[in-house]
Amino acid sequence: MSKFSFSVVAAMALSISSTARAAEPAGAAAGGSVSVSPAGASADANASKKAKKKGRAADGDNTPWIKRHRPTRNQLELGIYGGILLPAKDHELYNPSDPSVTWQSYKTVAPDIGLRFGYYPLSFLGLEIEGGVAPTKTATSGQSAVLGMFRGYGILQLPYRIAPFALIGYGLMGTSGLGKDIDPTLHFGGGVKFYINQRLLLRLDVRDNATAQYRTDGGRTNHLEVLLGLSIVLNKKKPAPAPDPDSDGDGFKDKVDKCPTTPGVAPDGCPLATPEPDSDGDGFLDSQDACPQEPGVAPDGCPEKDSDGDGFLDSKDKCPDVPGVAPDGCPPPDRDKDGIPDAEDKCPDIPETKNQYQDQDGCADEVPKQVTKFTGVIKGIFFDVDKDTIKPRSKPILDKAVKVLKDFPDVKVEISGHTDSTGDRDHNIDLSKRRADAVKQYLVDKGVDSGRITTRGAGPDEPIADNKTAKGKSQNRRIEFKLQ
Repeated sequence: MSKFSFSVVAAMALSISSTARAAEPAGAAAGGSVSVSPAGASADANASKKAKKKGRAADGDNTPWIKRHRPTRNQLELGIYGGILLPAKDHELYNPSDPSVTWQSYKTVAPDIGLRFGYYPLSFLGLEIEGGVAPTKTATSGQSAVLGMFRGYGILQLPYRIAPFALIGYGLMGTSGLGKDIDPTLHFGGGVKFYINQRLLLRLDVRDNATAQYRTDGGRTNHLEVLLGLSIVLNKKKPAPAPDPDSDGDGFKDKVDKCPTTPGVAPDGCPLATPEPDSDGDGFLDSQDACPQEPGVAPDGCPEKDSDGDGFLDSKDKCPDVPGVAPDGCPPPDRDKDGIPDAEDKCPDIPETKNQYQDQDGCADEVPKQVTKFTGVIKGIFFDVDKDTIKPRSKPILDKAVKVLKDFPDVKVEISGHTDSTGDRDHNIDLSKRRADAVKQYLVDKGVDSGRITTRGAGPDEPIADNKTAKGKSQNRRIEFKLQ
């Protein structure tokens, strides 16, 4: 067996062992709680029926699927297997002292059948023995031969319903075809088990049998096997049925408890009668209170409403569905319906034009052409590659922006930076934000009030052209101004 193969098996074994030690059986419990009043006996009766159904369900198996039927301690397994054996071409399974025998290889594929028996002192660790035969023929003369195997090995497995495993051991491998010969065998491999139920399991193995190599001193050759087996568990007991549940823990089993979800006393498992509560203390008993957790007034025990949330109760609000102000809870007059109260509207009979330019004065207007030139993509702003350093050739366009912002002091703008899709998205978003900040700083340094400018970095998320072409990428690397 090669050093690499042994290392792989050892690593598998260590992984399975550590995982198995960490696995612990898990149980499940069901329970719940509800509040009960003397008038709620019928509700508890319904709960009792549900609890009984839950108790019957508890008699079944609520274990997670992967943990059902999994192996246990001191488990005994007996099985059969079948598959194929790939005899090595450079084997030494022949008797050189028999003058009637000439060495030759065997057919490359042989059927392989056998029996196995295993004992598992721990759920993840076991010992197994196997015996099997592989009828075949010699490759040259076509002489019938039977290759026999007997071996014992240790096996490490994950203790779950689907159980990957690794194994290693020692045994004997012999032949009856080229004289009678038996050689020692180093045996290792791995596979997976599937526990169908408490008694049956399927198993897939891939094995390597390392025996002496023909005409070498201490050399080894490898006979591979692929096996599919069916085993029975000899000594697994059916789990004991779950005890009758007592959901509320009061000592009365659910099947006789008239209040199975509420701890109670004899004779029926229900709590002693108590005065009907008034949870919110408003003088209305909970059974008569439409809002039992909120202090209220007549007729239903609920607090008075303020439907529009303006601080005026509906009973005193002349506009109960529209937020308003004193004295009557109605909104202030707005004749042109532009959302600006007449008292603040410079043009109370002409609706405001909502265009992000002087939108608070209440008058219709147009965005000045000088300002319009500095909305959208601002061409002529350049940066050093992958930096937020503004190149000197950007100064003319930025100085024009400074002049426009100074000429129109009411204008507020958002500066957004954008990149193409090259590189990491998070880096591009950060870079685009820093570039927008750099443009803002230039304008502020030239005398524009910083409170009039906001910035954001969009990175590659808002392309205006195809990022698959160089031209498209160039268009996507940009600075935009937007009126606010």
